[in-house]
Amino acid sequence: MSVTSKVKTTFFCQNCGAQASKWVGKCGSCGEWNTYVEEIIQKDTKNSRLQVFSSNKNGNAKSNTSILLNEVGTAEYPRIAVPGKELARVLGGGIVPGSLVLFGGEPGIGKSTLMLQLALRLKNLKVLYVSGEESEQQIKMRADRIGYTTNTCFILQETNTQNIFQQIAQIQPQLVVIDSIQTIHTSYIESSPGSVSQVRECAAEFLRFAKETNTPVFMIGHITKEGSLAGPKVLEHMVDTVLQFEGDRNHIYRLLRCTKNRFGSTNEMGIYEMNGDGLREVLNPSEILITDRDVPTSGVAIAATLEGNRPMLIETQALVSSAAYGTPQRSSTGFDLRRLSMLLAVLEKRCGFKLGIKDVFINIAGGIRVEDPGIDLALLCAVLSSNEDIPIPQSVCFSGEVGLTGEIRPVNKIEQRVSEAEKLGFKKIIISSHNLKGLHKKTFTIEIVAASKIEEVFSLIFS
Repeated sequence: MSVTSKVKTTFFCQNCGAQASKWVGKCGSCGEWNTYVEEIIQKDTKNSRLQVFSSNKNGNAKSNTSILLNEVGTAEYPRIAVPGKELARVLGGGIVPGSLVLFGGEPGIGKSTLMLQLALRLKNLKVLYVSGEESEQQIKMRADRIGYTTNTCFILQETNTQNIFQQIAQIQPQLVVIDSIQTIHTSYIESSPGSVSQVRECAAEFLRFAKETNTPVFMIGHITKEGSLAGPKVLEHMVDTVLQFEGDRNHIYRLLRCTKNRFGSTNEMGIYEMNGDGLREVLNPSEILITDRDVPTSGVAIAATLEGNRPMLIETQALVSSAAYGTPQRSSTGFDLRRLSMLLAVLEKRCGFKLGIKDVFINIAGGIRVEDPGIDLALLCAVLSSNEDIPIPQSVCFSGEVGLTGEIRPVNKIEQRVSEAEKLGFKKIIISSHNLKGLHKKTFTIEIVAASKIEEVFSLIFS
């Protein structure tokens, strides 16, 4: 008489991945309502897993015994060189062997295109591109449109992890790309692909493969309607690096940001331009973020900002008008709205400009979002320029943080900001007087003007 094992089920929160033995209305971990879904978690105990990656590349099994910290070797693994500067900058200098990278973005933003470009341009590495969403013909059509050819990129249309690891054992790739992790499933969990248990289990298998074989793995992830990565939050804790591909599908520019990186900085940003033949790197973003104007326009000020180690000049735009419906509006695109309210309060309290009955609209040109407080001074000058309808000279830029007392606070890496402004042909830059310490003004041809209060800046610009 054959004995069948009882099917075991449990409930998972689809938002955070919390587990419960029965259905509950409100998740105790994340506080969301109606997110618990019943899933089958009975695993196959008759057959052992396919251990295609249980040993390292030398064929020796990896030991899991305890060892003293002082006895651990510190061998340096060189990073894998990445063609192109933008992705290499965001990753921290290249691909770390054995790393697991989660790459997320909205539908149609260009995630698969960027990963396919990476796979085709790594001509000295054997790459396996696993697609669970597109056929081989669709991938070949995209590759022909991109224009890169290589004999080291293998395409696999598969969604089962056991079959994927069988192909990995045959090909022995040096880089694996999974497109996407939400479409991959394992046979040892009977829930549907994309569920919390499937995403977590599949990611754990690829994490184990990456660490035991020292092979880097890129996993493309979907984005929810709230803008966060789909799947359990534990997925972001498991991986080494989390990349976010941002941008508007109606615009041609894409921003690549790093929100987590165990091997580098998380402040770097890469900029791409979407063309008919793929994604092109934008090496000098200041040229595309500043609009060329023949006639000076009020409400426009140029700010010298910093994204990681990259200096950029961006255009801040402001529009101040009378409140037509009685209640003043405050709107901000690309800048924190709460910080805008604070800056307007400083402008009214410290400088005497009455903006409480006027609408104020702020926009950062180029569709990017800036969190650097060094653009505060340029933002206030743009607001005042629009309010007084007096244009700011196009050869002047700003770099300074504004405090609650109206003082201009110093910003970091002022030399790089001044050098970028000088390179783009600006004649004058206004900075904080505290930034003059250690700044060699004689090495720059641009005029450096220092100020300690925002009233001084206003008298310099609008006198």
